[in-house]
Amino acid sequence: MHSSFTLTVIITVVFLALAFDFINGFHDSANAIATSVLTRALSMRNAVIMAAVLNFVGAVIWTGVAKTIGKGIVDPAMVHGKTGQLLVLAALVGAIAWNLFTWWRGLPSSSSHALIGGLIGAAIAAKGVAVLNGHGLAIIFATLVFSPIVGFVAGGLLMILIMNIFAQHTPSKLNRHFKWMQILSASFMAFTHGSNDAQKSMGIITMALVVGGFTTSVTVPDWVKVSCALAMAVGSAAGGWRIIKTIGKKVMGLQPVHGFAAETSAALVVLMATLFKQPVSTTHVISSAIMGVGSAKGIGSVRWGIVRQIALAWVMTLPVSAGLGAVCYTALHLAIK
Repeated sequence: MHSSFTLTVIITVVFLALAFDFINGFHDSANAIATSVLTRALSMRNAVIMAAVLNFVGAVIWTGVAKTIGKGIVDPAMVHGKTGQLLVLAALVGAIAWNLFTWWRGLPSSSSHALIGGLIGAAIAAKGVAVLNGHGLAIIFATLVFSPIVGFVAGGLLMILIMNIFAQHTPSKLNRHFKWMQILSASFMAFTHGSNDAQKSMGIITMALVVGGFTTSVTVPDWVKVSCALAMAVGSAAGGWRIIKTIGKKVMGLQPVHGFAAETSAALVVLMATLFKQPVSTTHVISSAIMGVGSAKGIGSVRWGIVRQIALAWVMTLPVSAGLGAVCYTALHLAIK
């Protein structure tokens, strides 16, 4: 029998994890639909419906990233019981707080970085640095750092390839063709977003179930998989217009051909990470791909002042969310001591 405290905490964790997925959905819906909406390849309504459906489909197919989050950052065996449950709760509160702040400011920061940072900060506050999985974190950090770089290069190379293949086409004719192709690339981006981002909350809930003694294996239950996928789909349907404007209108002026190149290259990078069971920031990857596409047109095509603001939000996310996770854990621990 589980104590009333354990049951209360696990219910709270599930609620907050689903809230995080919902917030992730509307915070990161811009990743999949920003370029399509701003180039008028899709209406906002149709783009949001498409993103919601394909986020759900992508989320229920794979669970490798969820297992990486569940045991690749902190070993659940080292933080079992009340400590582990409060750790997970604190990580979620810290990540949600940062997500809401960056959404309010219209900055495309990373939900992935926020959640991972929150876990790291709460774990250190609970048990010290020794509780962290050094090998797992090294791989996760390498993936988080290099995936935007790969996205930038891939976006630039694909744009150069398109420019060479269709060199004889007028811009108006080219964009007329790519307006329809961009619907496919936006769908691909939405699918891969769900396949990677929704799994992070699945991993958090599964970790909470393990440390709370509800299960012994970091295997995602079906009800967790479906509920997280639904939460992200509903969140995507809520939209994220503030961030859509930042990504599309302020970073560079987008045409359908640019949107297609950015979405296709970013989706391929995210899909590869999912297949290798590694969490990436879809926000960072798509933003970097857009910058790469813009750079292929010419350095002056990218509004680098806005890029600096976005980069600052990226750099701040991990340490700030880690600090928030640590503060939340300390507060929760003192409150129920």
